[in-house]
Amino acid sequence: MSMDVAIVGGRIVNGTGSPWFGGDIGIRNGKITRIGRLDRSKAATVIDAKGLVVCPGFIDAHSHTDMVLSLDPKTESTIRQGITTMVVGNCGFSLAPVTPAYKSLLERSLSQFLPRGTKIDLSWSTFDEYLKHQEKEGMASNTAHLVGHGTVRTAVMGHEARAPSVEELEDMKWHVEEAMEAGAVGMSSGLIYPPGMYAEAEELVELAKVVARYGGVYASHIRGEGQTLLKAVDEAIRIGEGAGIPVQISHHKAFGKASWGETAKTLKMMEDARNRGVDVTCDQYPYEAGMTSLATLLPPWAHEGGLEKLLERLRTLEDRRRIVRDIENGLPGWMSHAKECGWENIRVSSVGSEKNRNLEGKNLVEITKAKGASEVTMALLDLLLEEGGQATMVVFCMGEEDIRGVMRHPFQMVGTDSWAVAPTGIMSTGKPHPRFYGTYPRILGRYVRELGVLRLEDAIRRMTSFPAQRFGLQGRGFVAPGYWADIVVFDPETIMDKATYENPHQYPDGIKYVLVNGQVIIRGEENTGAFAGKVHRRT
Repeated sequence: MSMDVAIVGGRIVNGTGSPWFGGDIGIRNGKITRIGRLDRSKAATVIDAKGLVVCPGFIDAHSHTDMVLSLDPKTESTIRQGITTMVVGNCGFSLAPVTPAYKSLLERSLSQFLPRGTKIDLSWSTFDEYLKHQEKEGMASNTAHLVGHGTVRTAVMGHEARAPSVEELEDMKWHVEEAMEAGAVGMSSGLIYPPGMYAEAEELVELAKVVARYGGVYASHIRGEGQTLLKAVDEAIRIGEGAGIPVQISHHKAFGKASWGETAKTLKMMEDARNRGVDVTCDQYPYEAGMTSLATLLPPWAHEGGLEKLLERLRTLEDRRRIVRDIENGLPGWMSHAKECGWENIRVSSVGSEKNRNLEGKNLVEITKAKGASEVTMALLDLLLEEGGQATMVVFCMGEEDIRGVMRHPFQMVGTDSWAVAPTGIMSTGKPHPRFYGTYPRILGRYVRELGVLRLEDAIRRMTSFPAQRFGLQGRGFVAPGYWADIVVFDPETIMDKATYENPHQYPDGIKYVLVNGQVIIRGEENTGAFAGKVHRRT
């Protein structure tokens, strides 16, 4: 039988966790047809993988690239680290559903993910309309979609800090059901962001019950990752138990020195939950810093009503004083990043204005001095006001032992918690977290080859078949006949991330080829420009 592509002479790591084996892989019409010793003369394209590892394409369990796909369908920073499928719509943020009453509010909320000088235009209403739009647009990588609880709540009741009425909850259930009918793989929540932070567990249970009827997953950026970590993990487990749904704890970590070591307890909580029948797992990125919106430093009440209301409060002296007091003293159930980590460990990673461009990469103590302010909190509020509330930050807050402990645990899979960027052009703005470029090569280079935290085969299982199983991505995650030919070919001796916090816009070393649905996307330094990605719809 003729082949479109033959990958020959490589060490095949098939995604199951089994030891590598030598062999060739034949590909035809986008799928793997044969594994064994093949006649390369029958292949239109031959890839010589001698001395290289050949494995399934990496599946990013936690991506936000849906926010920028219309700007960057080539998804450079993701595809070049071997990611062939992205699970998007995380942390409660998805691009659908959209209602006329709150369309502008949702667009403003999502704009924090966009590069300078760009905007988002939500030209659809339902989740099905959104997925159809993406299918027409084309992209380099595959996507699987979660419906965001925050987006659903916004569509029905904006950013109001209250429980929904009976009618509003029914409307939210309808939107969730429509998304699941359209093919969403589950629902996400972001319980430190507006409007998700205003939802009680009972609301989430009721919506998750709808998702559970379709065999979906509940993925949560939990309500706290610092001193409230144990309570937040317990809440996520209780939601899963109450709804009868699998739980995915997003980017699991212990945030702030006071909480270092607590992941041993949270992992035990997950084990105990599984022993009583609650299906709970987690994902992780391998870095000591996190990244999110700079406005997350402000207390929950400041966000009520949306971005315009937030800016009004930043202009009002009485509200500013209250914000400062709450940041310095904390609030019950709210994690103050500044209090947990310290101002010197919070760096501004991107701003929108030319005026403040020189502040990117500086921490808030340095920014306070640069602005000539007397207090860090006032400098922060001034900066947020100048930037229209839209700037991002990198926060150094995690301990290495927690990172390794979570990574070793059998419940862990890998996610970047990033969106696609690039070293040049419109996607090159700011100083994004190095995880945007290096998550998967960092694990394979530092934690597998150099430190021996994981076996190579087990690390690849956590990057491929485990997330495929978790999110119901049939036909992906394994190197086996009949599976889609999403494949990465890399050098196990050289693979490594190069991106740093100071100079993040750098592609990793060691990735030789990336194929999506049988088409070569990355060939050495070259991006072929092929848009071979598909939208996965849960069936």
